[in-house]
Amino acid sequence: MFEKYKIFIKGISLTSAGRLGMIFSTSAFISFILFELLQISGILTNAYIGLITYLLFPALFIFGLILIPIGWYLYRKKMNMSTSELMKKSFGEKGAKGGAIGSLIFRTVLILTLINVLFIVVAGFSTLKFMDQSKFCGTACHQVMGPEWTTYQASPHARVKCVECHVGEGVSALIDSKLSGLRQMWKSVLNSYERPVPTPVHNLRPSRETCEKCHWPAKFYGHNLKVIRRYSLDKDSTLKYITLDMKIDTGKEKAKAGIHWHIAAENEVHYVSVNEKRLEMLWVEVKQKNGSFKRFSNSALKGDVKKVSEEKISVRTMDCVDCHNRATHIYEEPEKAVDKRISKGQLDRSLPYAKRVVLAAVTANYPDKEAGLNGISNYLNGYYRRKYPDLAGQKLDHISEMIKTAQEIYSRNVHPVMKVEWGTYPSFLGHKRDTGCFRCHNNNLKDEDGKMISFDCTLCHSILSYGEDKTFKYMEFPDKKSPNYKMHKMLREEFLNSPE
Repeated sequence: MFEKYKIFIKGISLTSAGRLGMIFSTSAFISFILFELLQISGILTNAYIGLITYLLFPALFIFGLILIPIGWYLYRKKMNMSTSELMKKSFGEKGAKGGAIGSLIFRTVLILTLINVLFIVVAGFSTLKFMDQSKFCGTACHQVMGPEWTTYQASPHARVKCVECHVGEGVSALIDSKLSGLRQMWKSVLNSYERPVPTPVHNLRPSRETCEKCHWPAKFYGHNLKVIRRYSLDKDSTLKYITLDMKIDTGKEKAKAGIHWHIAAENEVHYVSVNEKRLEMLWVEVKQKNGSFKRFSNSALKGDVKKVSEEKISVRTMDCVDCHNRATHIYEEPEKAVDKRISKGQLDRSLPYAKRVVLAAVTANYPDKEAGLNGISNYLNGYYRRKYPDLAGQKLDHISEMIKTAQEIYSRNVHPVMKVEWGTYPSFLGHKRDTGCFRCHNNNLKDEDGKMISFDCTLCHSILSYGEDKTFKYMEFPDKKSPNYKMHKMLREEFLNSPE
């Protein structure tokens, strides 16, 4: 029986297309099974192996299947016979009339077709599952996504899959994301992608579909105490405290109360920015109690800028990411990054001018990553050997740890290949003049009566200490009529009597 069937296999293998088809489909099928077993067993874990397993092998398999009928067609053309005539020549009358041989061929082709379909379905599901893994997102295009993968792993959302925020729900969103991924891979192959990668403000999913699945705005209430440690640039890197009583309410019955008022269900804020960076506002409008909107227009902008903004930038309803724009891919500011490492004990503050020298080392201009790492090491070693030769010998381990930490700060935040430097991706949290709260809360945005959007600091927080050597030291003791007076008094007494 096999001898008779062998003639059919030989028929589709007589042409180069048929032979290649059989080689591709057979080898891809076997390789896929083998690599899948190796990954299930944990022997192979690299993302690039997964890329080969779930993308290359299925693609080769399908390509091989396409080549096989092409090979059969070329064989028929070469023999100048129809399929019926070719079957009759190969298998006699039984093959041509659907006898035993024809039945064998039909059953074999049917079984192979079912196996092929099953393989493609299994491979397809395995591919989708693999492509939903964060490791695939971050490492499949290592150079392009290197900065994002680095910051993601150190973020508060490191255990949340990329697809939870970047891919919508439903088949349509899934297809769109995969097509977008194919375009990005093609750009990567052609080396035609932008550097740095622009923030995807157009296709980010709404916060209600992402952030609000875990963070429930209705449950933002009360106050949080936030203690910020800052270190001076003096010889001792002197510790200073900023202590804030953060008001995080979404709203109250008779007053606007706290930071999350902006996203409360009963409130609504619309705005149009001058450009896609969302750093300067054309106008902001706020929903009033009667359902109307009060608009605050930017009096500092010229007419041509206003016209272009109105035409190109769509109206946006404010949500979580308008402030928390770097909730996951967080790029640090250099001074805050150094302060954080000192606070965590990763930098020895007893080394003279610890903060100043590390800050100088990580913010220097280096042509590439390797030069940066070497430059940081040379600078810090050289500084202490020149300025404090005796101390450098005594605290060699501390200086080595300082170098390691400074290199980690640089590696996380600066990526020369992708043109990611300090400040490339600013955070909208905080009080820097061109970002954060002051984008809307400034003296340029005015209503028809000339009234400005308030930028009183106490709208969002009370300042309990600022640049003080104590964690809790009022710049001004709160009024007894303040609704938070009792809490402030208790906290003040507690912290003033603390060891710090």
